[in-house]
Amino acid sequence: MEMTKLTIRIPAKVLERAKAYAETNETSVTQLITQYLIQLPRQESYLKDAPIVQRLVGTLPPEASIEDYHRYLEEKYGDAFASTDRS
Repeated sequence: MEMTKLTIRIPAKVLERAKAYAETNETSVTQLITQYLIQLPRQESYLKDAPIVQRLVGTLPPEASIEDYHRYLEEKYGDAFASTDRS
């Protein structure tokens, strides 16, 4: 992998902690940052392996609220839902 230089500004205490962590874990700050940045695309695709959830995304109108959902459940299940704790 070709490497390039990056200059960033971070608080001195954050850098001190990163250096101490890197030393303790026998790595470098560069490697810590590289590993973190490599993982970023994986975080964005967390639904990739959940096809059912992907199909459901966007099925509710944007103005739907939790109260609408509770009303729906009360209509569907009646007293069984009304007696549950909704906090």
